[in-house]
Amino acid sequence: MSETGIVADPDNPRRATPFSSRSRFIHTLRTSRPLRLLRRNIPAMISLVFLVLVFLVAGFGTMIAPDDPNAQNLGNSLAGISGEHWLGTDVYGRDVMSRLLASASVTMLAVVQAVGVAAVIGIPTGLFAGLVRGWAGGLISRISDALQSLPPLILAIAIIGIFGPGLTNAMMAIGLVMAPSLYRLARGAAESVSTETYIEAARALGCGKGRLLWSHVLPNAASPLLVQLSFSAGVAIVAEASLSFLGLGVQPPQTSWGSMVREAFDNIYTAPELIAAPAIMIVLTVLAFSTFGDGLRDALEGSGSISNDE
Repeated sequence: MSETGIVADPDNPRRATPFSSRSRFIHTLRTSRPLRLLRRNIPAMISLVFLVLVFLVAGFGTMIAPDDPNAQNLGNSLAGISGEHWLGTDVYGRDVMSRLLASASVTMLAVVQAVGVAAVIGIPTGLFAGLVRGWAGGLISRISDALQSLPPLILAIAIIGIFGPGLTNAMMAIGLVMAPSLYRLARGAAESVSTETYIEAARALGCGKGRLLWSHVLPNAASPLLVQLSFSAGVAIVAEASLSFLGLGVQPPQTSWGSMVREAFDNIYTAPELIAAPAIMIVLTVLAFSTFGDGLRDALEGSGSISNDE
């Protein structure tokens, strides 16, 4: 392998390919230096364990729920905490613990949808704009700037007003609102490596734009993008709770932590304790995503850049 990272094919020189940045990124993770740094970060590891538990509850919440989360018993309305109902019942007599567990799956689904939409829109366009630049990159940047200039919640409400309320529509709106931040981050990372020697070598060997983006540009942007995605997950939870509180998110019979806060708010004077459980779960989950994101950023920065490890 040459100093420029070129691996030659003795049978066909034109098939010589640069040493993949993606391979270097995977190699960096396999050396376990970032993982060692992450494991030493106690708050980040506690947050990771909490998030794993939340996703497990999201996957199996309806199975472990003590009661049917939608079963109504008006004769047991607003019952307090008891051995049968650990967190009491709501105004319709539904078990709050069961609804809290069932809401985890909807809330985590909302996170996956919003972050997924933001990543699919923001990351590829950012990498493309940073690599090719020119008028196409400038046009995409102007669109991104226009979206960022609008109040996020107002823009999301406007999109929901066009397509209608519901979890999927709400999360598509939130994902579109979060996409510009991922776009700018991806474009900045792409621009920083687009003039590197190994990128020029790959171009000289006939490497197409798609392969350049996937094998060389994306791995160099992976670290900051992973951190940003972690923070975006926390933003998605708050956004979903806000929209559901306004009645624009999940619709009955679905329930999320945000809709539970709304239902509890309607009875804040008669049963103020109902708002505690969903609100605490929102706060703890957002805090866990943020803390884990901080720990991940510190671990990746402390391990040095990918290029410096080789």
